[in-house]
Amino acid sequence: MTMLQTPARRRRAGTGAPPPRTRNWPGSASGVAGRVLALGLILGIAVWAAVPLVSSGAWTGVAITAVATGIALYAYLSPRRLPAKYLLPTTFLLVAFQVFPVLYTMSLALTNIGDGHLGSKQEAITAIETSSVRREAGSAEFRLTVAERDGALVFLLADPATRATYAGTPDGLRPLDGAVPGPGGRIAAADGYTVLTGAQAAARSAEITALTVPVDGGAIRSQGLTRAYQGKAVLAYDAGCDCVTGEGRIWRSDETQGRFVAADGHALPQGWQVGVGLANLTAALTNPKINAHFAGVFAWNLVYAVGVVVLTAALGVAAALVLHHRRMRGVRAYRTLIVLPYAMPAFAMLLVWRDMFNTDFGLINRLLGLHTDWLGTPLTARLSVLLVQLWLGFPYMFLVATGALQTIPDEYLEAAEVDGASPWQRFRQVTLPLLLLALAPLLVSSFAFNFNNFNGVFLVTSGGPFPSDNPTVGATDLLITYTFRLAFGQQGAEYGLAAAMSIYVYLIVAVISIIGFRRTRAFKEVT
Repeated sequence: MTMLQTPARRRRAGTGAPPPRTRNWPGSASGVAGRVLALGLILGIAVWAAVPLVSSGAWTGVAITAVATGIALYAYLSPRRLPAKYLLPTTFLLVAFQVFPVLYTMSLALTNIGDGHLGSKQEAITAIETSSVRREAGSAEFRLTVAERDGALVFLLADPATRATYAGTPDGLRPLDGAVPGPGGRIAAADGYTVLTGAQAAARSAEITALTVPVDGGAIRSQGLTRAYQGKAVLAYDAGCDCVTGEGRIWRSDETQGRFVAADGHALPQGWQVGVGLANLTAALTNPKINAHFAGVFAWNLVYAVGVVVLTAALGVAAALVLHHRRMRGVRAYRTLIVLPYAMPAFAMLLVWRDMFNTDFGLINRLLGLHTDWLGTPLTARLSVLLVQLWLGFPYMFLVATGALQTIPDEYLEAAEVDGASPWQRFRQVTLPLLLLALAPLLVSSFAFNFNNFNGVFLVTSGGPFPSDNPTVGATDLLITYTFRLAFGQQGAEYGLAAAMSIYVYLIVAVISIIGFRRTRAFKEVT
């Protein structure tokens, strides 16, 4: 019997076309194995992420994990979702490392989070009461053993009167079963706890002194490394008036500030986190302590970022052109020497450069026989940070330019030479435009990086030199270092204000980068 042939079969038979390749259908052995492997990997990651979230009661995180797991299972177990299989990991990473940090920073800007405002109101009340604990005559004493569990300090307490044993943490006191008694009535060992040696406990004496175990009416605190006492809290919270009383004074709750405030304006240092709306964002624009120097810092920030990009690109391209010349010898050795600064740890080299600029014993002054205070005057300090970034940054531009030069066909330059173009005209009309095609996106990204180059300035000059009458803003301060000093100065950390300032810096960089990409037409094809 002759098998019926479809038109497609007849065409292949008539033209001698090879038969279609067998596809790796999801029902095949390798397809099934791949799906099982994907299923196991997805479920394993989901369980790994969900267990700690469930144990801590973070139900929002559990819901997000469940939704993400469902999307992943739908994409990888369905045979018709091929694009999603490749896009999904990238999308998850983009959300986790880009979108979420930005949104979280914006949410912090709407709160008063900072030193003294890190937890809830109940946590603030507990901190107020435990920090006011004072020892009284006849208060209970315990034999103390300092231990550790999951990296956190724990007090192992033995009551000499009742011989009862307890484990004390910042969360409270609970009975301890199975404790092994030791000399002097102290606990020598306990299941699940690592007892610290005398040297280990002495090294963490500050943490031990700060640790308080809340109990009814007071707290237990250490007295040395072997004894503890139960003291009484001088300050107590009264839920009836929503206030803290003690020492003959009353501190009433102020929900707008997130702290307890007395009638004379005195506030207790422990507060709680509350929403403040746009207060931080408006303070960055209206507070004279912040906006008085914003224009000057922003202007220098632009000069610094543009200067670093121009200098590093110019030197990197020049070095690449020299070593790309066909008559150049020893190219590999020169390239290795040029790349060395890029291979060195930037953090360490910034500190080395700071010491090299030292007035008294710096290498630069000693070699040149000078006594110049390079970091002590605004002009020399700014030139110094530009020089340091030039040394650190031009090897990267050199590597990119070297790779781009090797992709330029020799026929273009030979044709220009035949047409009578001079070396400068060949570079300007042929080489440079093709180089910029590869360098333009990197120049914009380099500008964005150097606009927020905290280490490049802070580790060399700390933002200085500073005027004698204003220690808050220095001659080399960038917006990011200026923000750091305002938000993490002597008044303590103000994360909400820092987040608000970061939003403004982010918007500035984003706008300038978008304009730069559009002006350079970096993503348009060149025919």
